[in-house]
Amino acid sequence: MRFKRIALVLGLSAAALSGQAAPIEVRDALGRSVVLPAAPQRLVTIFASNTELVTSLGLADRIVGVEEYTRFPPEVMDKPRVGGRLGFSVDAVVAQRPDLVIVTPARQAANQLVDPMTRIGVPVIVLLSRSVGEVLDNIRLIGRATGVPDRGEALAQSLQARLDAVAQQVAQRTAPRMVMITGRVGNGMLLVARADTYTGEAMRMAGGRFAIAGRGAVAQVSPEAILASDPDVLLFAGTKAALDDLVQLPGWRDMRAVRDKRAVTVSRSEFLIPGPRTIDGIERLAKWLGSVEGRP
Repeated sequence: MRFKRIALVLGLSAAALSGQAAPIEVRDALGRSVVLPAAPQRLVTIFASNTELVTSLGLADRIVGVEEYTRFPPEVMDKPRVGGRLGFSVDAVVAQRPDLVIVTPARQAANQLVDPMTRIGVPVIVLLSRSVGEVLDNIRLIGRATGVPDRGEALAQSLQARLDAVAQQVAQRTAPRMVMITGRVGNGMLLVARADTYTGEAMRMAGGRFAIAGRGAVAQVSPEAILASDPDVLLFAGTKAALDDLVQLPGWRDMRAVRDKRAVTVSRSEFLIPGPRTIDGIERLAKWLGSVEGRP
């Protein structure tokens, strides 16, 4: 008893005294306090971004279930699928016996899983990636939640150092006006990256600025709006064949970016899936913009 009293005075928990790990408590993007009895060993990761985040921490072996459309990294391709674009199966998730589920509130994933999982006692962490900084914070958060806080902090700091290096490179450049097309809609409209998203922030970090200002939450724009903006640089998140098909349409060949050969593809995985690979995309885009700056 004497040693227990001394330990308590020093701030040691009963769990530490008994040799058991103390519970882990984190706060997720919804402001929810999530308490984990111990570092989770069986993770279900909903959406590619969350799967990549966990694997970047070296924890691929803990993943026991992923979303149907997860394509990266290779070591998770044989994991059980628990749902996708048509919805998520609580039964499929529970069948994997997870001790933590990580979700993002897209395509009703949070609505379909958070409450049911919570009711049956499975902890759920909800993540948002509204900025590049929030992506780094998510790495730290999941590092803490999974019992590897030092690993999460080290990775976040290394990624931040790379961003700082890019910031120094682009500081003295003239920022070109850019548009990034992220998709084509059946009604003829185009999807573009918005300024108030992590993709938009990544474009600015790479040294660009937006040619179409004031779009707010609107992701769909008409081809005429893009043509009228006449950007210095046209980015297309997709294949070169798809970009070539687009710029062959009437009016596009006369766009300055197309005429000057500043219409290029960027990787969807780097700019549309928030994770460590986004920093790869920022570095790549910054390097390319530097190579064409001032080029006739």
